[in-house]
Amino acid sequence: MAIVRWDPFDAFLGLQEDLNRLFRKGWLRSPEFGSIFSETGTWAPAIDVYETNDSVVIEAELPGVDPKDVDVSVDEDTLTIKGERKLEKEIKEENYLRVERAYGKFQRSMRLPAEVDVDKIKASYENGVLKINVPKVEPRKPKTVQIEVEKK
Repeated sequence: MAIVRWDPFDAFLGLQEDLNRLFRKGWLRSPEFGSIFSETGTWAPAIDVYETNDSVVIEAELPGVDPKDVDVSVDEDTLTIKGERKLEKEIKEENYLRVERAYGKFQRSMRLPAEVDVDKIKASYENGVLKINVPKVEPRKPKTVQIEVEKK
């Protein structure tokens, strides 16, 4: 076995590699940091999900999005919001001094935390906020079945 001289700065090299990987991946685009960007680099709306006694409520911030450009769907226990925020073409690109708002297609999916009645979902859009109300269904109660034993 070879003797290797210990260098205290070796630990920093590993840290530097981790930081480089983090910034290369794009920490602004990582959902674990709660950013407005998705993994693909396009924007994704901020979403709040909360539960009341009789429903699950999802609120999504969609400023500047036409409600006609938004699609809400439920597949089993997953709710998906898809849409697109379009850049208004009235202003020529060369006239822009700064563009900070993100545009383009988006999609957010979330697992619903309870059994819901997908036939009674209601959605409303007001002041740039999409509010989806998903009613819960009564949880199934366990049923006891008596077993009859045949006598021979």
